[in-house]
Amino acid sequence: MLRVLARLDEEGPARIVSTLLAAHTMPPEFAGRREEYVRWIADELIPEVAAARLARFCDAFCDDHAFTEEETRTVLTAARRNGMRLRVHAEQFRPGTGAALAAELGAATADHLETATAETLQRLRTAGVQPVLLPGSVFALGRRNYPAARTMVEMGLALVLATDFNPGSSPIASMPFVVSLACLEMGLSPAEALTAGTINAAWSLDMGNLVGSLETGKQADFLIHEGDDYRELAYFIAAPARPRVFVSGREVTR
Repeated sequence: MLRVLARLDEEGPARIVSTLLAAHTMPPEFAGRREEYVRWIADELIPEVAAARLARFCDAFCDDHAFTEEETRTVLTAARRNGMRLRVHAEQFRPGTGAALAAELGAATADHLETATAETLQRLRTAGVQPVLLPGSVFALGRRNYPAARTMVEMGLALVLATDFNPGSSPIASMPFVVSLACLEMGLSPAEALTAGTINAAWSLDMGNLVGSLETGKQADFLIHEGDDYRELAYFIAAPARPRVFVSGREVTR
């Protein structure tokens, strides 16, 4: 999959930044051999991926039904040793599952954070870890515990919004819908939600000086939506979005 993504990134026009997420759930073929699988990721897979430059980041899911904090530490420490930046799936279902580790290891992001406490959020802020909030996942799972976005904003955290588009828990590919959820369920203003989905997201990928906002000297990646006011992106919930898409200043939509 990483090799396919590398080829698609090379062919363009879209820019793809890949993350290695082998530590998401245990593969059935490794049932009963957790330690062996974790060591394989750390000792064999990560060095191979890093040497081939197939992923800029490495992620791990720290949770009761995924990987323990120590297993997550083993994976992420190996990734950092091999020159990869870190991400952590953290605190989705229970406090104390990964966010403190993200702060300790200096991860770029801690993703989910539905159950993170104020104390944990302060540790993320001190360590410069950006929260990536995924309200589409909460919605698709039929849950109500949306992340405390307003608290994060008031604490000065540069939060990010993303779709978490995946076939397991968030079959949502629409960023405008995620922006609507962020405003309705997490108390963000349309301006805050738009910032979280653009420039803050760019900085979480170490690309804020290149993309994410319309500024002189940056690459001209942008969308043109129909509408009279940017707040309509949040207001018209789940409306079909067919924007004109520009990459490096060139329109790529028909």
